Amino acid sequence: MAAISLTSTDKIASSGNHEYSKENNDQEYEDKIVQEFSHLLEKSKQLFNGLRDLPQYGHKQWQPYFGRTFDVYTKLWKFQQQHRVLLDKKFGLKRWQIGEIASKIGQLYYHFYIRTSETTYLNEAFAFYSAIRTRAYYSKVNREEKPDLMVKKLRYYARFIVVCLLLKKTKIMRELVRELNRQIDEYVKAYDPDDSLEWQLVLNEISTFIDIDNKLNVDRTPITLHYRLTNSLIPPLPNGAEKILSNIQLYSLEEILVIGNYQDQIKFSELTIDMYRMLQAVERQPMELTSTSDDRTTMQSPANHQKEILNLHDGDSSKRLNPHKYLLYKPTFSQIYAFTASAFKDLPSNGVLLLYISADGYDTHLKIKTEQSYDFGGVKTNNRRDDINDNSNSPVNTLGKKSPSTITTTTTTATSIKDIHNIFPGDLYPFLRKPLFLIIDSNNSIVFQNLPNLFGQPLISLLSPVKIPTAFHDYQNKGSLFTLFLTSPAFAFCFVCHLNELTSEQWNLCQENVNKIIFEIIRIFLKSKLVDGTFYHFFGDDFLRLFLARFVFCYAVLRLHRSFKGSGFYPSSQPQLSNDLLENVQVHKTILELSALLNVRQLFLEGPLATLE
Repeated sequence: MAAISLTSTDKIASSGNHEYSKENNDQEYEDKIVQEFSHLLEKSKQLFNGLRDLPQYGHKQWQPYFGRTFDVYTKLWKFQQQHRVLLDKKFGLKRWQIGEIASKIGQLYYHFYIRTSETTYLNEAFAFYSAIRTRAYYSKVNREEKPDLMVKKLRYYARFIVVCLLLKKTKIMRELVRELNRQIDEYVKAYDPDDSLEWQLVLNEISTFIDIDNKLNVDRTPITLHYRLTNSLIPPLPNGAEKILSNIQLYSLEEILVIGNYQDQIKFSELTIDMYRMLQAVERQPMELTSTSDDRTTMQSPANHQKEILNLHDGDSSKRLNPHKYLLYKPTFSQIYAFTASAFKDLPSNGVLLLYISADGYDTHLKIKTEQSYDFGGVKTNNRRDDINDNSNSPVNTLGKKSPSTITTTTTTATSIKDIHNIFPGDLYPFLRKPLFLIIDSNNSIVFQNLPNLFGQPLISLLSPVKIPTAFHDYQNKGSLFTLFLTSPAFAFCFVCHLNELTSEQWNLCQENVNKIIFEIIRIFLKSKLVDGTFYHFFGDDFLRLFLARFVFCYAVLRLHRSFKGSGFYPSSQPQLSNDLLENVQVHKTILELSALLNVRQLFLEGPLATLE
């Protein structure tokens, strides 16, 4: 009996030890999961915050860091998916915290798009932002009674709106604006915060921006304008073009600077309306989004395609859909010079640098002007500390990077000859060592017309008119007419004709006829024996060929329009284009026919101008 009793006791004790051991092992496992998640969460925050200190220009400096950051967020996202129940129980993981991780991933993809110009990553940003909204990750933030969480929610909305704006998701964007409006109201009522006016300004800016970009009504409904390059917009090279271009060195667009410094132009986030239009005009239309958009979204890290991404900027530009670009909103002279030098350095042997500047003009007001490089003035850059937002406080800034310190403005004294905070023609001379395609949209653009070709490299300047008719003065802060012609010529034609209400038939006719005119201009370019051969160096590139044709279309429309009288109202170029192209009878005739189709023939001259040989 005793022996049997002892054996039973041992079994009971052994069973108890086993259960204790199992419980202990389970506890250790759960603690390990929580520790691993905490480690990944902290590491991800450190790497994300480190992005603020990365150089904004160049390529190779930031790529490895982005790769490491993507890797950690990939692991973090998958980890919280696999252990969601346990983390809810032991870590107290809340839905808004999952939303914050997804938001950071969306921000990473957006900034990868900004740094590479590849719209695929913009689609991925949309997928994660959309997942946050679909799964209502931030829905209970208002109950937390923490104003900083509400600010995170508001910033998420602002960033999502920017992505929708760039992807032309107009319907979702308008819904988001309404939701943001409600969230701002709740935020202000609950906390009476100091930044309430800033958020109201953000809301006003985006509402105005959307209204301006959807100004044209077709069948009484605002339409969304598309600026990106599609196959139907690419002017085909006519028969015989290969023979003309076969003995010419052709260059492709590789690096772009899009600079916006108009003081009073409509803007949202850090994009003026001109910058917004131009940045899309140098991108190809992206493929439709295919990623899933729920909380099971699997993050495809660019680090997993490290070789492919590095090839984008290691001279293998054939794998890149879009030329690389920098966006500079109200930059200082130092910033412009640093970014331009970096783009110049990264140009491959057959590459072109496109420098687009949209800015107020600056005149030196010197009584005697002899030196073309600096005496005649230039265009303004940012010269006041107050003009540069402290991005750490900006509601829609995604990385919280503080703007670099700038030189504070000093009052120009009688001894000062020229304001140092401007871009003069002479400032561009060092960059003429490589092919340059310059677009200046300013009321003082004309000073860039006579850049000396110091190094024998292909150089083209497309310069905006320096005057605008009185009837259009009220629209100046809503986007430049010249940039509109270069990015959406059909809409620009309607704009100068004061057409904002069309039937779908009229709008389709307008687009179809403008495309035909653009294609005809390309044919005349290659047929002409008077066109400067410099232009042909850029004809192999779809983007540059289209800009050249749209420039001629802009000139022809304004030349025929009764409101634009005098050379100051027309765009100009360097080298100057020949009259057989600018004053082409066939082009003028087709434009007048289009005006008749749209019932605005009275706005134009009586007949086409004669071609001057």
